[in-house]
Amino acid sequence: MTRIFTLKELEDFLIFLSIFLSSFVFFKSPFEGYFHYLIFILYLPFFIKRYGFPKPVFSLLSIPFLTSIICVFINDNTWFNFIKIFIGMLLSCSFYYYVLVHYKFDTVKLFRLYVKGCIIVAIIGFIQVISYKLNFVFGYNYKWLFNKWGISFGGITGIRINSILSEPSQFAIMISPAVFISIHHLLTRSYIFIKRKWCFVLLLAAVLSASSTGYLGIFFSIIIIVINFRRFLDLFIVSVIGFFAAFLLYVNIGEFRSRVDSSLKIYQEEELTLDDTNSSSFVQYNNFHVATTNFVNHPFFGTGFGSYPLAYEKYSLTKAEDFLIKKGFEFNSQDANSLFLRVLAELGLVGALFLIIIVFRCFVIRDDIGRDHVSWLISGAVLVLILLYYLRQGNYFLNGFPFFMWLYYYNYINRREYLKSIS
Repeated sequence: MTRIFTLKELEDFLIFLSIFLSSFVFFKSPFEGYFHYLIFILYLPFFIKRYGFPKPVFSLLSIPFLTSIICVFINDNTWFNFIKIFIGMLLSCSFYYYVLVHYKFDTVKLFRLYVKGCIIVAIIGFIQVISYKLNFVFGYNYKWLFNKWGISFGGITGIRINSILSEPSQFAIMISPAVFISIHHLLTRSYIFIKRKWCFVLLLAAVLSASSTGYLGIFFSIIIIVINFRRFLDLFIVSVIGFFAAFLLYVNIGEFRSRVDSSLKIYQEEELTLDDTNSSSFVQYNNFHVATTNFVNHPFFGTGFGSYPLAYEKYSLTKAEDFLIKKGFEFNSQDANSLFLRVLAELGLVGALFLIIIVFRCFVIRDDIGRDHVSWLISGAVLVLILLYYLRQGNYFLNGFPFFMWLYYYNYINRREYLKSIS
C-alpha cells in the first residue's frame, strides 16, 4: 500500500500549518486557544529534548522580561496581561527558532515550503469566490471550521478573499512575500521559486482581497525590486504608475475610496462624527495617538509586554468626555493595529530601535556579480511582510510572525557566511 505522505512531508505540513491557521480558535476565554498551540505542544518537547534550551530566544527576551516585571510592580501593567503575552512570545519564538534549527537553517528550503503554502491558501481563496457566486455558504464562510472571524463583502467580485485567514488584510499580508516573488519572476522571466501560472494566481488573489494593505504590499515589492536592480529611473516611473493605479483604485473600489477619504478627513478635521469616518482609518489614527502618548510618558522601556490595553484605556480619544465618537471603534484596542506602534508603547525606544535596526542591518541587497542570487529574493520578500506587520498588524505572534523574523535574520547570516567562504 502506497503512503500518501512520507513522515517528513507530514512534518513539513504540520509545521507550516501552524503559520496559516492562526485564525482558528477553540476557545476565547480566559485567553484565545489557537489551533497552532496544539502543534507547539506536539513538537516543543521533542525539540527541547533534541536541541536543548533555545538560548537565543532567552537572550532576545531577557531585557523586555525584566522591564515588564518592573512595570507590573509600579502599576503600569498587570500580571495577567504580562504573563499572557510573554508566554505566547516565549512559545512562539522558541518553536520557530527550533524550526530553523531542525531544518539546519536552510532558509531556501523553508521559504520554498512557505511559498507552497501561499499557493494553497490562494487556491482556497478562489474556491471562496466561486462558492459565493454559486451561493454555496459552506464554501465561502469558514466559521464552521472554528474560524475566528467571518467574511467580508465587497470588491469587484462581491466578496473579498480572505481564504482561511481572519480577514482580507491578513490574507494579503500572509501571501505578500509570495506576491513579491511573483512580481520579480514575471518581470525577469526567471522562475526560481514559483512557476509562471502560479505567479498570476497569487497576484490575482492579492487584487481580489480588495485590501489596501495588500496593495501597499505590491507597491513595496516593486520599490524593493527596483532598488535592488539600481534602476532609479524605473523608480520614478513606478511611482508615477503607482499614483495612477491608486487613482484607478480610488475611482473604482468603494472600500478603498472610503478609507482614503476618511483618513484625510481625520487628520484635517478637529471634530468628527460617525459619518465622517471609516472605522479602519479612525482606529489607526486613534491607536497612533495612544501609542505616541504612552511613549512620551514612558520613552525608554515602555510599559511592558501586554500593557497596551491599559494605555488604550488611559489615552484613547474615545475615552475623552468632549469627544463625539464613543462607541463602535474599539477594534485593535489590544494590539494597536500596528506592531511598530505597539512596540513603541510597550517596549519604548529600545524596542522600536530593535525593529528598525534588524530591518536595515539584516537586509540583503542584490549582488551584481550574481553570487548567491537567492538570498536577496528571500530578504526582499520577507521584508515586505515585516513592513506590513509594522504598519498594519499589532500581534506579536499571529500567523507565525516570529518565523519570518528568524527567517529574515538567518537568511542574512547564511549570506554573510557564504560570502566569507568564497572570499
